[in-house]
Amino acid sequence: THLYCGSDRGKKSMFQKVSVTCAGTDDDVSFMKHPTTSHDKLLGGLLVDGFDQESCHSRYQSAAYRRNAGRRPSEHLVSKLRRHEDLQRRCGPGTAAYSAAVEQLKSGKSPAAAEASPEACRYLVSISYRGLGNRILAAASAFLYAMLTDRVLLVDPSNEMGELFCEPFAGTTWLLPPEFPLVGYQGFYLHTAERYGKMREDRVLRPDGGEAAAAAPPPAFAYIHLDYNQTDYDKLFFCDEDQRLLSSIQWLVMRTDSYIVPGLFLVDAFQDELAALFPERDAVFHHLGRYLFHPTNHVWGLVTRYYRGHLAWARRRVGIQVRVSSWEWESPEILRTITSCTQDEGLLPRVLDDTDQEPPATAAASARRGLRPSAVVITSLKSWYYEKMKGMYWERATESGEVVVFDQPSHEEQQMYGVRAHERKAWAEMYLLSTTDVLVTTGTSTFGYVAQGLGGLTPWVLPRREVNGTAPPCRRDMSMEPCFHVAPLYDCKRWEDAGKIVPHVRHCHDMPAGLKLVDRTEW
Repeated sequence: THLYCGSDRGKKSMFQKVSVTCAGTDDDVSFMKHPTTSHDKLLGGLLVDGFDQESCHSRYQSAAYRRNAGRRPSEHLVSKLRRHEDLQRRCGPGTAAYSAAVEQLKSGKSPAAAEASPEACRYLVSISYRGLGNRILAAASAFLYAMLTDRVLLVDPSNEMGELFCEPFAGTTWLLPPEFPLVGYQGFYLHTAERYGKMREDRVLRPDGGEAAAAAPPPAFAYIHLDYNQTDYDKLFFCDEDQRLLSSIQWLVMRTDSYIVPGLFLVDAFQDELAALFPERDAVFHHLGRYLFHPTNHVWGLVTRYYRGHLAWARRRVGIQVRVSSWEWESPEILRTITSCTQDEGLLPRVLDDTDQEPPATAAASARRGLRPSAVVITSLKSWYYEKMKGMYWERATESGEVVVFDQPSHEEQQMYGVRAHERKAWAEMYLLSTTDVLVTTGTSTFGYVAQGLGGLTPWVLPRREVNGTAPPCRRDMSMEPCFHVAPLYDCKRWEDAGKIVPHVRHCHDMPAGLKLVDRTEW
């Protein structure tokens, strides 16, 4: 069907989604027209021209799919990114420097301090594991650490990392080559002899500068274990003295599935540089995520087709991310929480009681004058919450007379690791949530963290567990930054609460033991 309204009557619409009956000539049909706004495809200098656009459509198109233009990066961040891109090209796979570093690694020794030149290349290998949201946050964290320490970032290509994301650096790759000599590095764990925390515990490595420490050459590599079961010795990674010690080791292999960035903000040696890079402390992942993570063409097709069919025409786009445990697949209590949150916070209009069949005449007239529908995209492994919300807004009128359209791109029933089709849909749905105007997420979910950061959206957060009758159904988060779930609890030197050391690192609402960046300079 076609749309004919007002001054456009007699002209064929570019969209075939719905037919609309118009009253008078004041109908607002701008939502059916292509936007004329000029979008900054380079995101304020965050991105650079020069990539092959056909190989990665999303890189330069993504800005056109968000009404929220996002934060502008600092000039220092833009300059630092350009320098780091040069480092990745100079020292990355396929270069003489990389070949020399690999041979050094095979020898079992790090370059001696006397032999290492200022131009010597150092490397950080990031292991990819667990869910997609975890892998994205871990890669972003590793990239920031690599940028702070002038290391080349190489990402473990397993778990579809090369299939889901375009290459972020022009003229080189960030994927670790298959011939990497540390066979079995993906299995490094607590038992690994080269684990940094173990070497510190056994005093194989000491930062005190004693004679034994000075005489011992640095190891060829160190394994940084920052998984959920990290020991207190592993957490020394976030201490100044240990960062100085790590700087002498040419190769680091890092395992984390967390967003460790708030911990980096507690390292004294990094604080001045981080303040210059990110004067808005609540936009770190917002910038890193939009710089690094561009959907490959297949995933981008999933995003754009859904967007044009289900979101482009909407007056307001609302994203709701529902993450529940297996025993909560169909929970009336959680459904009530979602409904109360979205209606109490004004994100969705209230619906009338069963006894009231139609909205007041004034509201109905307002709807007929062209109040555009709102579109809600729900992401969940199950379809039950979507079906209930859709049914509620179909079977009952809203108080305002507004029409609300619900949709859910997929319902995969269970999370599947390493399944390409599943991972593609998950990545597309994270991205779709980031294109909404307002966002509701589930507490502690990395899926939601990624969406809110990419979209520059401070979400309303649903509690992970059912709430009692006195607690609010949701609360606005303190920032759009992800939470570092397994953060160090105390400062390295003063044994103080890590959430009370600097005003811009606070404990998370959704994970009280975790740490989160906020844009505050005072307590």
